[in-house]
Amino acid sequence: MSLFKHLDVAGKPQIDWEMTPEYTFGTFESWGGKERLRNNNERFYYFFVDGWSKTPKLCLMERAVKYARVLAEIKAPEEMVRRCVQEQGRVSHYDRTFAVNQELKDWLVKNVIEADDDSLVVPLKEEEAPEIVASGLPLRTSAAIPEPVTQVWLPQGLRELNKADVDEAVTRYNFPDQERNPGGAFPHVFVDNGDDLTISDRATGLMWQRTGLDIMSCRLMRLAVDELNRKGFAGFHDWRLPSLEEAMSLMENEKLANGQYLHRCFSAGAPFVFANAPRKRGGHWFVDYKQGRIFWASATIPGGFGRLCRTDEEIRRQLEIGRASCRERV
Repeated sequence: MSLFKHLDVAGKPQIDWEMTPEYTFGTFESWGGKERLRNNNERFYYFFVDGWSKTPKLCLMERAVKYARVLAEIKAPEEMVRRCVQEQGRVSHYDRTFAVNQELKDWLVKNVIEADDDSLVVPLKEEEAPEIVASGLPLRTSAAIPEPVTQVWLPQGLRELNKADVDEAVTRYNFPDQERNPGGAFPHVFVDNGDDLTISDRATGLMWQRTGLDIMSCRLMRLAVDELNRKGFAGFHDWRLPSLEEAMSLMENEKLANGQYLHRCFSAGAPFVFANAPRKRGGHWFVDYKQGRIFWASATIPGGFGRLCRTDEEIRRQLEIGRASCRERV
C-alpha cells in the first residue's frame, strides 16, 4: 500500500476500518477487550478526526498497547471533515476525537488508499525527547534565595470537580488560564535540588519532577506512579499526581522560549498532564502547558502525560517556622 510506503512503515500493515477512538478503550485499556490482540506489540492503523483545534483534522493513528502515535494528517476537504464532526455531535464531544463516517471512508479509499498520489498525506515526525538543560535556578542551599511573596498550601489528593469548581479555583488563586483568566499570575520561588531530577517551590512547599511520565491512560498512569514510588525516584517513595491546583501552580502567564507556559527548568516533553481530578459526569481534568489552559477529556483516549509532585517536608518546616516567627513579631 503506497500510503504506508510513503510513511516508511515496515511490514504489511492494513487499515482497520472497524477501529474507532471509542473502541480503542476496549481493545487496549480494559482487561476484557484484549482477546483481539495477538501480542502487546501488534500495531493497528485507523483514521480518525481530531476535533481539538478550531479546524478539525483527518489523521492516521498507529496504536498498540502502551503506544499511540499520529502518523499523518490527511488533507481531506474541510467541509467534508466538518460534516463528519457535526453528524456525531455530542456523542463524541467527550473526547473531541471522532470516528470517520461513510463519506470520509469512501473519499479515503478513492483518493488515498487506491491512489498513487501521496500529496494529500502529510507525515508527522515523531518528536525527539527533549533534553533537560541547566535549570538556571539557585540551589536550595543558597543564601540568596528570596523569601516567597506568598506561601500557599494548595489542596491535594483525589477530588471530583465540575466546571464551577475549576472556575472557582482559578479565581481563588489567580491562576493564569488563557481562557478563564489570561491576566492571572501565581508567584512561585523555584529552587534547584541539585540532583538534575527535581526542583522545589518555596511558595507551595512542593517538590516536582523536572521531566515527567509519557502519555498513557489514567489507569496505566496510576500503575506507573506506583512503580516509580517502588523504585524510589530521586530517593523518595511518596510521589503523586498533582491536584488541579498544584498542577496549575506551575503555569506561567506568558509563553516562554520552550513554547509552553512553563518555566524552562521543566522538560517540554509533558505538554498536558493529568490532574488528580476526575470530572463530574465523566471525563478527566488536564492542565495544558502548551495552550496555557485547563481542559477536560477522556482519561483513556489518548490519555495524558504525568508530572508528579510530593510534599517537600524540609521546606514546609522552614516555611512554618517563618510563619510562626512573623506571628510572634506581630
